[in-house]
Amino acid sequence: MKSAIGFALLCISLWPSLPFPKDIERIRNNQVLVTEVVLAPDETEKLAADHPSVTVYWKPASFEVIRSSGNKKGVSVTEGESLFDAAEPRSIKNTGPGELRYTRVEFLGTGSSEIWGTAGLSPKYKVLLENRYARVYDIRIPAHTVEPQHTHHDRVVVCLSGATLKHRYADGHEEESTLKTGETAWRRGGTHVGQNLGDTNLWAIAIEPK
Repeated sequence: MKSAIGFALLCISLWPSLPFPKDIERIRNNQVLVTEVVLAPDETEKLAADHPSVTVYWKPASFEVIRSSGNKKGVSVTEGESLFDAAEPRSIKNTGPGELRYTRVEFLGTGSSEIWGTAGLSPKYKVLLENRYARVYDIRIPAHTVEPQHTHHDRVVVCLSGATLKHRYADGHEEESTLKTGETAWRRGGTHVGQNLGDTNLWAIAIEPK
């Protein structure tokens, strides 16, 4: 008992100096692996990059991408910007003055040549990119507004500005849900009418794997 207490006290005494994980797994299923990463200035993340991916950036930032060939490229991104990366080993170095925070969505399937375009989406949604692995689009629903009926596939939702929502489905039943600012969530596909019940504007990036 004394040895166990002593070990616990030692852990507590060392706690302030222990490193915290910079990569946090948020979602894993048979379609995607979603990881959130935070890099301090000059910090680097090395990626084996076994799968193609889309990365969503949480705030404006600058970084350097170092490919396996040794080629280096400087990149600047804005809040909510979403970029596709092929399956290739690389390193990401934060070259900016502040933290670099991003969510990486890796696609575990083989993809599809089918093109979805804007099919099924609300007319206010903006498609940011689409390829054989995913469709990525920008969702903005102002406070106290209702959007027309639309359809989603299964998707990852990266929430940049949260809100309280109500969904009305084709069979008439309704559900309320909340997306919090900074949250990354997995949502099943479906057809519904969406309503923003709250006082804040919803802003989210949706990533639908194929």
